[in-house]
Amino acid sequence: MAAWESLRINLDRLRSDIENLSKIGRAPDGNLTRHAFSPSYEEARRWLKGRMTEAGIEARDDAAGNTIGHVGPASPCVVSGSHIDTVPDGGPLDGAFGVLAALECARVIKASGISPPRGFDAVAFVDEEGHFVNCMGSKAMVGVLDQGDVMAAKSPTGSVLTEFMTKAGFDPARATDAKRRKGEIAAYVELHIEQGPVLESKQLPIGVVEGIVGLIHSDITFYGEPDHAGTTPMDLRKDAFTGACEFVYKARRMALRRGTPRTRITYGIVKSKSQASNIVPREIYLRQEIRDTDQALVNRLVKASYRLAEKVAAEYRLTVKYGQASGIKAALMAPRVQDTIDDAAKALGLVTHRMPSGAGHDAQVIARVADAGMIFVPSEGGRSHRRDEWTDWKLLEQGANVLLQSVLRLMHASG
Repeated sequence: MAAWESLRINLDRLRSDIENLSKIGRAPDGNLTRHAFSPSYEEARRWLKGRMTEAGIEARDDAAGNTIGHVGPASPCVVSGSHIDTVPDGGPLDGAFGVLAALECARVIKASGISPPRGFDAVAFVDEEGHFVNCMGSKAMVGVLDQGDVMAAKSPTGSVLTEFMTKAGFDPARATDAKRRKGEIAAYVELHIEQGPVLESKQLPIGVVEGIVGLIHSDITFYGEPDHAGTTPMDLRKDAFTGACEFVYKARRMALRRGTPRTRITYGIVKSKSQASNIVPREIYLRQEIRDTDQALVNRLVKASYRLAEKVAAEYRLTVKYGQASGIKAALMAPRVQDTIDDAAKALGLVTHRMPSGAGHDAQVIARVADAGMIFVPSEGGRSHRRDEWTDWKLLEQGANVLLQSVLRLMHASG
């Protein structure tokens, strides 16, 4: 057995990191929110780089705002990471666990004194949650970030990305300079909480991801007329809200009928221009999200939703505007990385389960240029994207050790 096969992570150190990072951006009422390039995010970035530096790990930010800790040879590198930005009122593990576990792997590798043929990068990808641009950091790293999107991006609340980047010390015009050269990433493996109930229900400790869903966000706005609510008969109204409701109901039925068990359709943002209860709503905005592991199906459902929006608008004597806002393509994980994860788990005495990911991750972006894979650990109650998301410390330790041994195998792999 090679000496590196006996290496393990330090749970006390990882636990301290998780607990300390979870305090950054947390309000007195428990709300944890760290949007990319926000003051709380920049505080978290400084903290993370400080932890890297303390361990003797080279720490830097690239032009897009990704934070990178490096050990070993310069290139090619095995890369692992996730994100430290959160959804509004998010939890302590989504994304952050993968980053901090990768940091812990870098510390163990650095302290071990081993000299593998490949280097290792622990990465915190910026704006994975898409407050401004979905998976901005990983898109920049693989060279698919659109500079025009960067310059035009605004958050749902109207914050301007270029202003936040500049305030954080980054030049928005140079964001695409973060692109890595071909072959620089030898392989990528990401550790994440499952964000669903499958592993817990099966009482299994490790999930090996086979594929990740693609998703498309669309902006859909119905326009009617703001008539008086008391004097305008129901059959003569041009009620944008009623039309929008009809559309959402029929779109859901369409997705259930034409989709697969993995299809998801969601309307997470709904806005009305009306500000009074006695005015017929004149303008209703919807943010539609459709996702599935079959990208072609996602594309078909999006087009069908647009046709449905036109049909409903005509029925309710409304007008409608729609268009794609953002998206990320579905991706299959590399068989060799899946097998590596399986082998690492087996060596640790852990049973694995092959499964899809219903949530998007940076791994599906990196998969465009390198062999990529993902490791899941169970989520307590299947909860995620909320303040009470959690996973038992023992399960987190097991996942981090599978990550470490997977990374070491990939760093020592031939070819």
